[in-house]
Amino acid sequence: MVTDSLSIIRVHWPRAYRIIRSIYPPIDLFEDIAEPQDWEALTSAESKTNPRIWDHIGRLDLVPPERRVSGPGASYLMAPFVHISTDRPGRFTDGTYGVYSAGDGQEIAIREVAHHHGTAMANSREEPGWTSQFRMLVNRLNLDLHDARPHGCYHDPDDYTVSQALGQSLRAAGANGIVYCSVRCPGGECAAIFWPDLINIPIQADHFDFHWDGKQVDKVRNCRTNAIFAL
Repeated sequence: MVTDSLSIIRVHWPRAYRIIRSIYPPIDLFEDIAEPQDWEALTSAESKTNPRIWDHIGRLDLVPPERRVSGPGASYLMAPFVHISTDRPGRFTDGTYGVYSAGDGQEIAIREVAHHHGTAMANSREEPGWTSQFRMLVNRLNLDLHDARPHGCYHDPDDYTVSQALGQSLRAAGANGIVYCSVRCPGGECAAIFWPDLINIPIQADHFDFHWDGKQVDKVRNCRTNAIFAL
């Protein structure tokens, strides 16, 4: 794998779509007016009366103060970088660091997340039914990214070994992120952004219910319109 074989291109999406579980509440610390460099001190003080606050806040050490984002809606940007786990790796991360993943269309975001949610549901042996609600986030993307789209080795549907190595290498080298082809929605494109300060704070759009048929997420319902479409 040679990372310098990837060209860097300007990626401009007027709308970038990300979908997340609705159960996750905003993190007050990120939404407040406190300076990001003071977050550790504020959290440490609160932890004296609320020891579980660190679980809520996440791994602040993973994002340097100068790269943190604060203000209304900032939780949507910060959360994927501070709430990480090797139990939840992605195409371009092994779970030891976070990325902000988005698609260039609403359907792309839904199909990408539906695939991974289906895998989690299969592992949990949940009964079929309407299982989980998700919220759509929308912002814009205008950023120089490494272009993985021409390289099939980074798009394996199941094995992320090569793509994770690429992500680790580029992030360590100071790259902004990667643009790549959607594997779950052919014709779509996705982006993996390495730091929260590289994109603007998203706004919340529609909510969606995911239906689990016992083998896969087979359909999605828009909670605002009640429209249902098959996957």
